[in-house]
Amino acid sequence: MPNTEPKPTLHVAVGVILRDGELFIAKRQGDQHLAGLWEFPGGKVESGETVLDALKRELHEELGIDVLHATPLIEQRHEYDIRTVVLDCWVVTDFSGEAHGKEGQPTTWAKVEDCSTIYPMPEPNVHILNALVEYLDQVQ
Repeated sequence: MPNTEPKPTLHVAVGVILRDGELFIAKRQGDQHLAGLWEFPGGKVESGETVLDALKRELHEELGIDVLHATPLIEQRHEYDIRTVVLDCWVVTDFSGEAHGKEGQPTTWAKVEDCSTIYPMPEPNVHILNALVEYLDQVQ
């Protein structure tokens, strides 16, 4: 008999951080789901927290930056075997501090065209990247 219970949903604030035509990405650690792939940083939206507040908190905790300006980009739902993940993605165009992996995760600034080829990404991040390319075409 198939399981009819709904899977738990994880709401995640994701930062697509832009600086001088490059994106800041982080490599998933060995103990994480999809380890070894590169992704846009972010984390769980806590109960009672706005997505923007969660984004600011997560990027400060993980990368040591303070978000000064962010714009919504795309909300995307992705189904995994054990849960549903809702990625609430924002383009971060202004921040203070120098982004770095505070939790020991490898990080880099990459050209848009190198993301997902030189830096393999999970499927949801590839969709985010495509939305970013469309966004950049509109604002340029």
